[in-house]
Amino acid sequence: MRKSQTATVKIVSAVLFLLVLLVAVPLLINATGRSDLYYTLTSVALLSIISAGVWITFYIGRINIGQGAYALMGGYVSAILVMNYGVSFWLTLPLAGFFCAAASVLIGLPILRLRGVYFAMVTLVLTEVARLLALALPITNGASGIVSIPLPTGISLFGLTLVPDFATVANPRLAFYIVAVLLMALCFLGLYRLAHSRIGQLCQSLQQNEELASSIGVNIAYLRVIAYALSSFLGGVGGAMFASISQSIYPSSFTVADSVNFMLNCFLGGLGYVLGPMLGTFVLYFGWDLLFQTGELQLLIFSTVLIVLMLVLPNGILSLALPRKRSL
Repeated sequence: MRKSQTATVKIVSAVLFLLVLLVAVPLLINATGRSDLYYTLTSVALLSIISAGVWITFYIGRINIGQGAYALMGGYVSAILVMNYGVSFWLTLPLAGFFCAAASVLIGLPILRLRGVYFAMVTLVLTEVARLLALALPITNGASGIVSIPLPTGISLFGLTLVPDFATVANPRLAFYIVAVLLMALCFLGLYRLAHSRIGQLCQSLQQNEELASSIGVNIAYLRVIAYALSSFLGGVGGAMFASISQSIYPSSFTVADSVNFMLNCFLGGLGYVLGPMLGTFVLYFGWDLLFQTGELQLLIFSTVLIVLMLVLPNGILSLALPRKRSL
């Protein structure tokens, strides 16, 4: 009985949270006239999706500092398909994710054997390798990047318009915001289901003791690759959305610093919580902006606050209000 009640509370809370984001926030922005906040909140939603991919690799006991590589890769895949081949953006969105997932399988087969700081250092190099490849390959247009990417076209089914052409809507920023929020909701719903699935429980066993998990018949190599592929898929989808919103993609669009921030988002929100990447992204993004007025001291104050938070709250900000469960 208590389980059913808890599940009902979680569902109602999720629905209310989604209604706030899709209804209350746009109404508030329209009332204040701060339409620039649409882009800001859209960025937070997409960054939380990319950070959620990093959370998955933490789930199997790996420190991933290379998510920026897959976000950059996904952005370029989407931009190239749209610009060079005329593919609909909505089709490039999953294609970018699958391309990154396939690339991560090839990359992950050898490097996922590493652990701890060794795996972290290798993934850190991936972002720089992706940037250098984007500079060198002719199809990516080098340092000039790919610009003037058209806005997403509409989707119609049997004459019924499911998604309007973003170029014809009154406020494309609002349209991107709604898409980003819906994608974020799907992403974290998927993470929640993963944490409650048999695969999720097996992945958690890898974090605790790989040798013990292997001794009872768990295929640890398979699980590591699957988790890394899912992580990279989310990075590719987030990167593709960013390229469409900014209508451009450059080798410097996602750097090593971004990869580090994706990791910090998970730490700050809480590695033991599904919603940790979302809260961590929100706090990190707006925290940095709030300190802008401090000028040269911005980075010093920001770094000091982060260190203090991680010392005081090693399980993340969510540990203040919730019991330490990965299912939350």
